[in-house]
Amino acid sequence: MNWNKVSFVTSFGSLSQMPPSDRIELAFSGRSNVGKSSLINKLLGRKALARVSSVPGKTVTINFYELDSVYVVDLPGYGYAKTAKGLKRSWSDLIGGYLIADRQLELVFQLIDMRHAPSADDLQMIDFLIENEMPFIIVFTKADKLKPTERKARREAFAKEIPHFDEITSVEFSALTGEGVEQLRSLIEEVCDE
Repeated sequence: MNWNKVSFVTSFGSLSQMPPSDRIELAFSGRSNVGKSSLINKLLGRKALARVSSVPGKTVTINFYELDSVYVVDLPGYGYAKTAKGLKRSWSDLIGGYLIADRQLELVFQLIDMRHAPSADDLQMIDFLIENEMPFIIVFTKADKLKPTERKARREAFAKEIPHFDEITSVEFSALTGEGVEQLRSLIEEVCDE
C-alpha cells in the first residue's frame, strides 16, 4: 500500500448523494472531539488533510479520502450535547444509514478517548457493530495524556465497561507521539490484502 498516495475525494451530507461503493472502504467512527481527524491525518501522513477543529460537532458530512485504491471514510462525530435534536437525528440517520448500506465496508475503527469511560453513545455504537456483525477494532485515542499507571487502570476498567472486550482488537493511539500508527497501518494492509 502506498501511504503517500492520499487525497481528499468528496463529502456527502445525505445518503442519497452517495454513489455506489466501487472499492474497499474503511470507516472511522466516534464521539465528537474524540480525535478522528487527527488520527486520519497522522495515519495518512498529512498535517491538514482532514480538518481538525477544537469545536466539537464540526464534521457534519461523511468525508471520503482516497488512500491508494481504498476509501478512508470519516463519519460525523456523535454525542455532542449542544447539537439541536433535528441535526442529531439527521447525523445518526446518516451514520447508521452509511453503516448498513450495501457498501464494501471492510473495517470500522471505533474511536474512544482513553481518558474516560465509554459514553452511552459509544456503547450503543459498539452494540450496533456487534449486532450487525461488522468487523471493527477499537482505537483508544489521546493515550499520551495518561501516565502508565492511569493507562493500566483504564485498560482494566474498559475490560468491565465494554461488552465482549476480550474478543475485540484494540489499539492505543496518540496523534502527538505517533503511537499506534504502525499497528493501525498493518491492520489496514492486512484487510486490504485479503
